[in-house]
Amino acid sequence: MKSFTVEEVAKHNKADDLWIIISGKVYDCTKFAAEHPGGKGVLIGVAGKDATAKFNLFHKPEQTLAKYGPTLCIGTVGAAAAAAAPAAAAKTAVAKAPKGIQHVNAFGEFTPYGDPAWYQGWNSPYFNDAHRRFRAVIRKFVDEEISPFCHEWDEKKAVPRELYRKAYEAGWLPGVVGAPWIEKFYGSNLAGGIKPSEFDPFTELILVDELSRCGSGGVVWALFGGLAIGLPPIINFASPYLQDKVIGPCVRGEKVICLAITEPYAGSDVANLQCSAKKSACGKFYIVNGEKKWITNGVFADFFTVAVRTGGPGMGGISLLLIERSAGVTTKQMLCSGVWPSGTTYVSFEDVKVPVENLIGKENEGFKYVMYNFNHERWGVCVQATRLARVCFEEALKYSFKRSTFGKRLIEHPVIRLKLAHMARQIEATQSMVEYVTYQLATLNHKDQNDRLGGPIALLKAQSTTVFEFCAREAAQIFGGLAYTRGGQGEKVERLYREVRAYAIPAGSEEIMLDLGIRQALKGKL
Repeated sequence: MKSFTVEEVAKHNKADDLWIIISGKVYDCTKFAAEHPGGKGVLIGVAGKDATAKFNLFHKPEQTLAKYGPTLCIGTVGAAAAAAAPAAAAKTAVAKAPKGIQHVNAFGEFTPYGDPAWYQGWNSPYFNDAHRRFRAVIRKFVDEEISPFCHEWDEKKAVPRELYRKAYEAGWLPGVVGAPWIEKFYGSNLAGGIKPSEFDPFTELILVDELSRCGSGGVVWALFGGLAIGLPPIINFASPYLQDKVIGPCVRGEKVICLAITEPYAGSDVANLQCSAKKSACGKFYIVNGEKKWITNGVFADFFTVAVRTGGPGMGGISLLLIERSAGVTTKQMLCSGVWPSGTTYVSFEDVKVPVENLIGKENEGFKYVMYNFNHERWGVCVQATRLARVCFEEALKYSFKRSTFGKRLIEHPVIRLKLAHMARQIEATQSMVEYVTYQLATLNHKDQNDRLGGPIALLKAQSTTVFEFCAREAAQIFGGLAYTRGGQGEKVERLYREVRAYAIPAGSEEIMLDLGIRQALKGKL
C-alpha cells in the first residue's frame, strides 16, 4: 500500500479532489462525497485533513470502514505522521478524560458492566477454564462472522444459509438444543477444544449469551430460534426413523426446522389449538388443515414440528407431527415490529398428507411433549434478554464518552450516570438470577426441573424482559435522535428498542409468567 505524507494529503482539499485521513489511512472520497449520508459538505469540511476524531464521533469505525474502506483506501500516511496523529489524539483524549479514564477506549475488551462479572476477574463458583476457552472462540466467531453484518441482514430480513454450516463447522451449533445432546453430534471437535463431557448448561449459557452480543434478536433467532425449540421433541420423543431423517441435517446446518404451535386462535392457551389432523381412509396418512401464526424460522423452514388436534377438545386431544415442506404447506413472512431476519411466519396447511410414521411419540400425548421443553425455551429467552440489556448499556456507556453537550461529555452529566447506574444494577441482579437458575439446570434431573423450576423460570423470564425494556428505553434516551434512526451509531439501540416486545410476549407473556410464578409457589394452597 502506498505511503503519503500529511503535506501530500493536504493538497487534495477540494470537492473534485478530496482525500481524508482516518486512523493513519488515506481515503480518496472524491466520488463518494455525493453519496455521503450527511451530504458532501461534511466531507469537504475535512478535505485534506485528519478526520479521525470527527469520523469516530459519528460512525462505528469497525462497521463503516469494513463496508467502504476497501474501495476508498488508497494508502497510509508516512510512519512519522502516522505516529504523530495518534499521539496527538491520545493527548487530547487524556486531557478531556475524567480521573481514572486514560482515553475513550480505555476499557479494553471488557466494558464495566458490559459483560458478566466473571469475565472481568471476579470469582465465581460456576465457571472454569473450559468455559473460558469456549467463550473466547464463540466471541471471535460472533465478532468476525455475525456482528459486522447484522444491520445488512436485518434490512434483508434473512441471514445467509451458509451461516448455519459455518456455525456447525465452528463447533457449536448443536449446543443450542441443550447440553445432554452435544456428544451425539461431535467427537472432540467442540469450540475451544473442550470435551463433550465439559459441555454443561453453563457452556450453553455462554453460547447463547455470546451470540446475543451481536445486538440483534432477529439474527439470533434466525440462527437457532427454530432449532432450539423445534428439534428437542424429535430428539426426545420421535422414532429412530424420524431422528435419523431430521436431526443430522438440522444440526449440521443443512436443513432448517421450526416449532409450529401458536395459532391465530391460541397463543399461550395451547390446549385450545384448532389445527386438525385426521386419518385418511386408508389409514396411512394424517390430513392436516389449519393455520399457525408467528412461527419463528417458518418462512425458510424445511421441517415443521406441528401441534395438531387428533382427538377431542382440550390438552388430551393434541398430538405432534413432523411435517415436511410439501404440497399444501404455504408460508408467508409476517410484517412485524422487529426480529426481522428470524422469519416470523404465517403458515397454512391445506389438506397436507403426512405419513403416519411422522407422528412424534404417541397420538393425543402431544401436549406433554410441548410442555417438556418450555423451561429450556424460556431459560434461553432469559439469557438473550439479559445480554441484550447489557448491549444497550454498553452502547450507551461508550457513546456517552464520545458525545458532548453544553460543554461537557455526556458521561460528565450526573443525570446520564444515574441512568447508567439504574441500568447496571438491574442487569447485574438479573444475571445473578440467571446463573443460579442455570445451576439448578446443571444439578437437577429433568423431572425435578419440571416440578420445581417452572415458577422461578417464569419469574426470571418476566424479570429479564422488563429489564431489557428499561435498558432499551434509557439507552435510546442517551442516544437521542440517533436511536430513532435505522443504521449508524444508534443502530443496535434502535433495533433492540423495536425488538423488546418480541421478548416480552413470546414463550409466555410477562403477565402470564408472573401469575405462573406465584401459582407454582402456592401449588396446593389455592
